[in-house]
Amino acid sequence: MERPSTPRRANPRLAAGRARALGLPTRGITNPNRLRRMDNWITATLGPALRAAADPLVVDLGYGATPITAIELAGRLRRVRPDVRVLGLEIDPARVAAALPAADPPGLTFARGGFELAGQRPALVRAANVLRQYDEVAALAAWATMRAGLAPGGLIVEGTCDELGRRGWWVLLDADGPRTLTVACRVDTLERPGDLAERLPKALIHRNVAGEPIHALLTAFDAAWDAAAPESAFGPRRRWMAACAGLARAGWPVDSSRARFGELTLPWSAVDPVTASPPVDP
Repeated sequence: MERPSTPRRANPRLAAGRARALGLPTRGITNPNRLRRMDNWITATLGPALRAAADPLVVDLGYGATPITAIELAGRLRRVRPDVRVLGLEIDPARVAAALPAADPPGLTFARGGFELAGQRPALVRAANVLRQYDEVAALAAWATMRAGLAPGGLIVEGTCDELGRRGWWVLLDADGPRTLTVACRVDTLERPGDLAERLPKALIHRNVAGEPIHALLTAFDAAWDAAAPESAFGPRRRWMAACAGLARAGWPVDSSRARFGELTLPWSAVDPVTASPPVDP
């Protein structure tokens, strides 16, 4: 991995990060295609931003015990930007060493690093299933550290999914903070939208209580799902799309343009926690 020859004086914290990776090792569970839904959303939604980037560097942060998700991300992003460079970062040196045989520089490389992004300035960071082990305060601090390391106009996709990638949520952030929240699922495995709460990102998972916007959203989604029950005769996808439309009619500012893929996106302002002090993690 190429590194700048001199420290960036404008951000000494990042320069120090080259010597000290910030973060803790993840559990490392990485099933093939686990992040397919997130990757497909990235290519469809953020493709124009990646094509416009002066340097198409993408960081896959915390890829886990095997590099499969980084390899898959590189392949998917090449359809959007053939000269994309994907850098897989792991804080565990043994995982980096294990991934090196899969490297295909300059398109796919691996290095040790954490939230400081190894001193790089990526156009895009994907951080999937990385922050679940942190408390909410530490997770928000990690957001801030990653945001500080972005290239101008850079973006972060941070979220959580289940082990098979059938249910997940992710937040889109830029240098100023979170912009949107997206939920995605394989709709034929869903009893009701409220069941998706167990995979909320760390910034929201402890906020799913009465009085918080995310709780109100899931409650309204369940109500829209119940109202859309007649559509289940045409299949679960049709019911999901009808429920998304019902949320919009109820006044939620949803973007359901990708509802047919089991997705729904809202502006972060619609679910932004209402209190400055987070609940205590159990």
